[in-house]
Amino acid sequence: MAAKIKKGDLVQVITGAKAERGGDRGKQGKVLRVFTDTNRVLVEGINRVTKHTRVGQSQRGTKTGGIEVVEAPIHISNVALVDPSTKKPTRVGFRLDTVEKNGVKKTVRIRVSKSTGKDI
Repeated sequence: MAAKIKKGDLVQVITGAKAERGGDRGKQGKVLRVFTDTNRVLVEGINRVTKHTRVGQSQRGTKTGGIEVVEAPIHISNVALVDPSTKKPTRVGFRLDTVEKNGVKKTVRIRVSKSTGKDI
């Protein structure tokens, strides 16, 4: 199956609690990583969790560990790709196009916004 959301895309959270209630719905962020085996994405600034790591020492004697805030993966069905022209979330479709490179014709899939019909 073709990827509808890829690394580097701008996505918006479409489910969960609203921002005024401490949630992430409506927030936009850039996709840092896509986990295809679990259908999850890591989005910059979204789903931040507090992680406690054991305090230790590095080779130089500096302390490592403690409490840090990191992004956790979110399910791919809970985010929608943001259309670059309207800055609003949209569904993604595909259209086939033939590209000629070095005399060889190749069929490629191009992602298309369902709302505007423009290429993404």
